[in-house]
Amino acid sequence: MTAEGAAGRKTGIYNDPFFNYAQFWTGREYEHQAEVDALRRLLAGRSYQHAADIGGGYGRLSVILAEYASRVTLADPSTQQLDLSREIFPRHTFDRELADAARLPFPDGSIDLALVVRILHHLPDPDAEFAELARVLLPGGHAVVEAANSTHAGRRLGALLRGQRIGPKPVDIRSDDSRRRGTAPYVNHHPRTLARQLSFVGLEIKQALSVSNFRHPLAKALVPHRALAAAERAVQQPLAGIHFGPSIFWLLEKQPV
Repeated sequence: MTAEGAAGRKTGIYNDPFFNYAQFWTGREYEHQAEVDALRRLLAGRSYQHAADIGGGYGRLSVILAEYASRVTLADPSTQQLDLSREIFPRHTFDRELADAARLPFPDGSIDLALVVRILHHLPDPDAEFAELARVLLPGGHAVVEAANSTHAGRRLGALLRGQRIGPKPVDIRSDDSRRRGTAPYVNHHPRTLARQLSFVGLEIKQALSVSNFRHPLAKALVPHRALAAAERAVQQPLAGIHFGPSIFWLLEKQPV
């Protein structure tokens, strides 16, 4: 199955010749470390047979999954990203599949760990992807799902000052120019809305973390990276309950039918 054959999604937008996703992470070492720390915290002490990094780009986090799973498959709808993964990680043995998250190339119940990070911001309505995630997961299996948070502290403060209410629907944060050029959707999601959608397909939230809590240019410029990373690790769990950070990480468990 090719990404282009997946129903309902125009995945060609992920092969942007003017955008190198690996270069996107230059200067974002703090954000990368925050996500790696969150993933390791959620998976600590666990081991799996087959993990899938769904929409994992060039495999940035696939290499982390390899610490916890005997087999790892990077599934992404972009040939550009899969080619980039071969250049950046030539010695890593994870499998690669050209696949859309709404039509995964795995049999029912064949995956015991799935990773969905920095994907939902491209999906204004992820119902089909959540259903597919539940399909391929083994009952009792786990998924780590990340979402860009429409209710993070900075946005709540801004809404309060403007006398506005943050609604439950996804918020498209693209610029007018990006919309005109037809770039990939880029939305923030309301955590409670996503939690209901996940529950509907039998994915139960077992643990939550607030991630990239200090994602601000001033903080990254003034605070040494090591100190910022240590502060991030200290607050990821305490701040999860109030959805403080711009990114939410969930550990989900597939419930028996």
